[in-house]
Parts: sequence; C-alpha cells; structure tokens
Amino acid sequence: MLPGGGHEIGSRGSPTSRGGAPALVWLLAAACGAPGGASSAPRVEEACRPSASRDERLAEIGPRGELRLASGRRAVLSGLRWPDEPALDAAARTWLHAFRGAPLVLTERGGEDRWGRRRADAIGIAGEAEPVDLAGGLVAAGLAYADAGEADTLCRPALRAVEAAPRAAGLGLWAGGPLAATDAAALSGRAGRFTVVEGRILHVGERSARTYLDFARRGEQGLTVTVQKRSWRILSEHGLSAATLKGRLVRIRGVVEIGRGPFIDLAGVDGIEVIEGERALRR
Repeated sequence: MLPGGGHEIGSRGSPTSRGGAPALVWLLAAACGAPGGASSAPRVEEACRPSASRDERLAEIGPRGELRLASGRRAVLSGLRWPDEPALDAAARTWLHAFRGAPLVLTERGGEDRWGRRRADAIGIAGEAEPVDLAGGLVAAGLAYADAGEADTLCRPALRAVEAAPRAAGLGLWAGGPLAATDAAALSGRAGRFTVVEGRILHVGERSARTYLDFARRGEQGLTVTVQKRSWRILSEHGLSAATLKGRLVRIRGVVEIGRGPFIDLAGVDGIEVIEGERALRR
C-alpha cells in the first residue's frame, strides 16, 4: 500500500512495452488521504468528492493531456500539472497514447471547469497489461507533477509520494536534480512556468496582508515565497508558522514570477512540503 491509501498492483512492463525492462505500475486509491493518515477518515473537500465510477473509453488525447472520451465528454486527470516543455509534453502524450481506444474506469471529482471538463481519476487497460492509474503512471515516469491546479486542495496527496522515485532517478521533469531556491538565474529562466523548488527558509516576515518566506540572505538574489493572509492562516492550522518554518528545508511548488527577484505566490496549503527537520504537512 502506498502512503495515503494507494496500492501498488503490479510491476510488469509499461503499457507501451512487451517483455521490456520492468516499470512501476500504480493504482492509487480514489479516496482522499494524507501520508500517515489519521485513525478517523479525513473530511473530503467538496471539490475532491468522487462521483460513482463508470466505464468509458479513451477516444483521443487533446492539448495538455485532455482526455476526450467516446461518450463525447472531456476530462483532465485529477492532481496533475502537465509539463510545459515541448519535449516532455510530447513524451507525456506518447505515454497516454498507449491507452487510446482502451477502456477506462473513470471517477470524476467536483464540478466542471471553465472549459466544460471534469477532473477525474482514470484507470486504463492497454492490451494484456495490468490496470494502470493514468495520473500515477505519468507522475512515476517523471512526466507530470502532482499539483492541485485550480482546486484549493490536492485531492490525491499520495501522488506527491509517487514523485520520490523519478526525482531520485532524475527522470523527465526531475532531470538535473531539484531546482535550488538560491539559483536566481535558473529561477528567472522559469518565469511564467510551474516549478518545484527546494531550499531552506532563512527568514519569515509576517505582514498584515501577506507573509514572506525568504530563501536567500539579505543582499543576495534567490526565491521569495509570498503567502496571502488567508493561506497563512490555513498553514497555521496545519502547524506551520514563523517559528516552525524558519530554518527548515522545504519543497515549494508554484508558478515562478519576477518582481525585484524571483518569487512564487503560494496557491494553497499543498504548495509547501517540509522535507527536513519537521514532520510533513498534515491534512
């Protein structure tokens, strides 16, 4: 079982291979959960509440991994951030293409987005291969990040645990290792794009409207994370405060913007993970 209630159901070859090197095949539980979940069932946010599962068939793959279904409906995989880089976009599309025409078990979450699509978990079967969780498979291949997207909550937090293996192996999005919060030049090169950054918080500045998390020493260039008042309050409810964050090594995910230097405006509680010196963020 994976952290957060996921299950590994096999280790056969990938859907695109026959008799090739073993690859990890994931089937994560549809229920929301956090690593090391509490003894009682967690409260499911309305946007994450799963519908009844139904059978579908994948007809086509649209831009940025949109699933176009034989029924005429469209969906996007829940909990994923599609890659921005053209080469990785193409690789992710190729990975999904193995399931074109294949039956899917689809579990939708929340309402439609602005383009009339639903976020969904999808389990696909390609040929004689074992069932594959599409979101988990893309993340395990290093072809997508775990991300809440426009939702307030990452409905499948176990997907972040799936990132560990491709990150350690330097696969796909993780090639070259983690982007350092002190590498201002590399961060500037990611302007306008979703990025996962690692670094140690050196200073926490609480202000009336927002809080600033600084990763570089005064006078040096590096990442600053801005946290709006509402998000800072939610973080505190999860045990994260100026006292518990200062000096901690963390992982930040979000879109890099450029002001006086590179910064990320923290979109929500799932945008920060404590990865050293403090237990991980809990639900």
